[in-house]
Amino acid sequence: MTNRAGAVPKTGKPVALVKQGSAAVPIYRGAVRGKIRFTVAFYRDGRRQRRTFGCLDDAKEEARTAALNIQRGMSSDNDMRPQDREAFWVAQDRLARVGVPLVIAVDEYVRCRLNLGELPLLAAVDEYVNCRSKLGGVSLMTSTEEYLKRHASFTGGVMVAKIIDEFVVAKTQDRISKRYLEFIQILRRFAEKLPGPIDIITTQQIDGWVRRGDHSVVTRNHWIVLLKQLFSFARQQGYLPKSEPTAAEALKIGRKGDIDVRIFKPEEMEKLLRAATPETLPILVIGGFAGLRAAEIERLDWNAVDLNRKIIELRASQAKTASRRVVPISDNLAAWLLPMKRQGPIVPCHTAFQKARELGKAVKIAWPHNALRRSYISYRIATVQNAAQVALEAGNSPTIIFKHYRELVAREDADRWFGIMPVA
Repeated sequence: MTNRAGAVPKTGKPVALVKQGSAAVPIYRGAVRGKIRFTVAFYRDGRRQRRTFGCLDDAKEEARTAALNIQRGMSSDNDMRPQDREAFWVAQDRLARVGVPLVIAVDEYVRCRLNLGELPLLAAVDEYVNCRSKLGGVSLMTSTEEYLKRHASFTGGVMVAKIIDEFVVAKTQDRISKRYLEFIQILRRFAEKLPGPIDIITTQQIDGWVRRGDHSVVTRNHWIVLLKQLFSFARQQGYLPKSEPTAAEALKIGRKGDIDVRIFKPEEMEKLLRAATPETLPILVIGGFAGLRAAEIERLDWNAVDLNRKIIELRASQAKTASRRVVPISDNLAAWLLPMKRQGPIVPCHTAFQKARELGKAVKIAWPHNALRRSYISYRIATVQNAAQVALEAGNSPTIIFKHYRELVAREDADRWFGIMPVA
């Protein structure tokens, strides 16, 4: 029979077990010279003590006294200080919540911590119980090994601002457009809001930053794509676990409503072209009569424009979709391009796009978002009546072309658009 402070090996089934708190003292029934005797068994001074009584009530009284002494920690085999005894019982009670014996808990904890050092027993037990409660059925050792395995695959604690600096340098080396380089500076604001290590940033924190303010779905989607690129770069550099998805990957692209396609009228385009400068004219005619995106125009050199074959060839590195694209040159576009000095980059400086948009203010014409490209797609599909063909030329999906641009303009307006010619 065992108890917490004094234990007696079991020699037979006791007739009674007297308890005081968590201490228990057994009473055995036997015969001595033919007479019934009741024996109380417990430990004192490290030795087994036996007291025999002829009456069960007397034996119970003795057992009760012995159990009470054991519970109070007063038996001579217990040399713990009072504060140590108190810590022991409290630790036992707290470990009961997770169903783990004290010795097993301490052993597992020490193997995880390697050395308890000066950590008090109760502090260690509290930490252990909290960990086990959160881990559920997973042992602390298993969790620790998994943690060490995970963190061995990357360098943690690297600040977001440092990674952004490296990201910008890498993109600059990849020769991205100046316009895109300016766009990714938005990441600096992200670092100001979440300046800590990138490996502790959660999906919820990123989503909260993206949803701040009253921004459009399109704007938020641009930020999400950019943040996914940043976190993917961090994982590639070894700042995040390579075997796990990043916190940004869980972000969902917002659903866009129907696009409000606003375009230039032919007479408005003519006004813009008459007011254009040699610096802004290529942007207007290539955007309006070939439908290239602003970023694609910015990446182009004049050697991509072949007036003999009447095509503009975008390499995979220049197109948004990262695939080669060939765009036809219409007759009126060829007439506008022919007299130009076709050498070097089509856009000589990154301010040219801003100057082109300022033309609208100068001639009092509103400049809707992405108006040049949307105008081209609208008038082109009215001309060829083939969504798949226009999608191929514009680097877009047939579904989008069909949904948003079909029957947007009349064929007569399309003929006027592609009939805009330079003044002789």
